[in-house]
Amino acid sequence: MKNCWPDARPDACSRCASRARLSPAWRKATLNDPLLRQVLTAEEEFIVAPGYSTDPLEEQHSVVPGLLHKYHNRALLLVKGGCAVNCRYCFRRHFPYAENQGTRRNWQTAMDYIAAHPQLDEIIFSGGDPLMAKDHELDWLMTQLEAIPHVKRLRIHSRLPIVIPARITETLASRFQRSSLQVILVNHVNHANEIDDEFRAAMAMLRQAGVTLLNQSVLLRGVNDNAQTLADLSNALFDAGVMPYYLHVLDRVQGAAHFMVSDDEAREIMRELLTLISGYMVPKLAREIGGEPSKTPLDLGLKQR
Repeated sequence: MKNCWPDARPDACSRCASRARLSPAWRKATLNDPLLRQVLTAEEEFIVAPGYSTDPLEEQHSVVPGLLHKYHNRALLLVKGGCAVNCRYCFRRHFPYAENQGTRRNWQTAMDYIAAHPQLDEIIFSGGDPLMAKDHELDWLMTQLEAIPHVKRLRIHSRLPIVIPARITETLASRFQRSSLQVILVNHVNHANEIDDEFRAAMAMLRQAGVTLLNQSVLLRGVNDNAQTLADLSNALFDAGVMPYYLHVLDRVQGAAHFMVSDDEAREIMRELLTLISGYMVPKLAREIGGEPSKTPLDLGLKQR
């Protein structure tokens, strides 16, 4: 499916999806579906937009290969460069993965860095998609982190549970359950249509294993840029045992300008969303700015009485 183009025939996309063993929700998508808009190449990607960058978050200078120490207490390990699908809005679409390969040698160098920096109490597995790693590779990484006394939490950011929910197995869940680390999985789900019974079953397995389940979304033009769609997403996530966490405005990566929703429109959507669902299901609207010590919340401009 990730190799389909906008003018591809629906039957061809369907065959491609079947071969990829994607979730039924993705296999049923049509060319005008918000799911496919996230992954199909569009002509607009080839327009060079002013103000957009190949490195919008200033990430292309790692402290050691594959390790980004962006925040005081957290470091991000790029476990694998591959993904189940190639999201067209990805802020790392131009990232030099060839220079940051997920190899045992690079991982060991990263572990040495983590061990030497006691302020790091949380390590984030990212990519690419970290769940593209094999179970024995994840086990090795977790074992190394578990041996570092100041590391308390492991956060994993992944699209695989939503695109290929079969990646979540009893073996993987059991490894998370045995860990001395507090394990957090941050799903990347942007639309309620992505959520199906297979995803819900995968989340139930992880929840039973003691994994904290969160979700972060990106506000995308033509995908989820209205309050009702976001309300449906929050309800579907919460019903699956996943807490809505962040809603990111688009990172200004070159090739994704057609997904942009302005800050003013984003605020208006969020103000309406607050009227549709319970407050605990409303994700935080935020932007990531390269070089800043944390994500930057967007003020919704709510009136104080």
